[in-house]
Amino acid sequence: MNLQTLGWNEYFNNEFTKYTEQGYSVGRIGLEHKRMYRIFTENGELLGEVSGKLRHNSISREDYPAVGDWVLISPRYEEGKATIHGILPRFSKFSRKAAGMTTEEQIVATNVNTLFLVNALNQDFNLRRIERYLLMAWESGANPVIVLTKSDLCNDVDEKLKQIEPVALGVPVHAVSVKDNTGIDQLDKYLEEGQTVALLGSSGAGKSTLTNRLIGIEKQLVNEIREGDDRGKHTTTHRELIVVPTGGIIIDTPGMRELQLWDAEDSLSHSFEDIETLAESCYYRDCTHGSEPKCAIVDAISDGILDEERFRSYVKLQKELAYLERKNDKKAQLEERNKWKKLSGDRTRAHRK
Repeated sequence: MNLQTLGWNEYFNNEFTKYTEQGYSVGRIGLEHKRMYRIFTENGELLGEVSGKLRHNSISREDYPAVGDWVLISPRYEEGKATIHGILPRFSKFSRKAAGMTTEEQIVATNVNTLFLVNALNQDFNLRRIERYLLMAWESGANPVIVLTKSDLCNDVDEKLKQIEPVALGVPVHAVSVKDNTGIDQLDKYLEEGQTVALLGSSGAGKSTLTNRLIGIEKQLVNEIREGDDRGKHTTTHRELIVVPTGGIIIDTPGMRELQLWDAEDSLSHSFEDIETLAESCYYRDCTHGSEPKCAIVDAISDGILDEERFRSYVKLQKELAYLERKNDKKAQLEERNKWKKLSGDRTRAHRK
């Protein structure tokens, strides 16, 4: 394979020119496992690890490679290994808050052109979850596409498409069935050579089945969904970059039962443009959309123009982002202190020498 097949373009070429004199080569991260990386290059796959200098200078998770990254490497082809010295600037990055109590970023995929937001047309169908995915997709810098899988299991596909219109707000929506082989050809246009598509969705949404269909081989393990609640088991256990033989690149990701926001405040207005446009018509500038008179939001809900559940989702996401911002401020202050402590320590050791 060549670099263009892997997604290399003029943007990365311009960034790489700054490093050509240093003798580095480039590769793309295809898989990460416990700080070891599978790297795709023009001369085959290599097993890589970050250099001591890169590890020393890294402050947060964002400073380490993630699946989809283009990295600067010193290859040792005879050993099948490489040392990673740096990461080329990303043009897109999909992140979420890592699971648990700590406020830490988990990078799901980088340098993605299109995000397939996969939701099954069975009991897994959830408009509020789709809203959340859309919010984070817009923040990532990639273009979202809603893919509704398992249309063969749904008796009212048209009704589901109607329900999703106010949520999608111009985002392409495709209903597909791998079993019946319907709608799949609509997705081919997103997988032209050099284009990267990441599949995101909950367990059992059909991401791995769809990935297998798009690449033409049974590469990803597929589990049956549980009877009774249509919930899936975790099929894909890691993020992996897969080159499609007919063109394009797919990044399949593990199912996400929980998707906590990470730095998505700027995209709230984009995802909920309908609500924020209505709010501009409220009589009071500081209207809380509760008991105030002449509230455009309350009137729109009463008139059936705005779904009350969608408005509640908007308010919930606002509160979640505000809470995350407060925690991030404290984390940023702590990281800044630790950064200066590290620099001070380095200077002290250098002076002693």
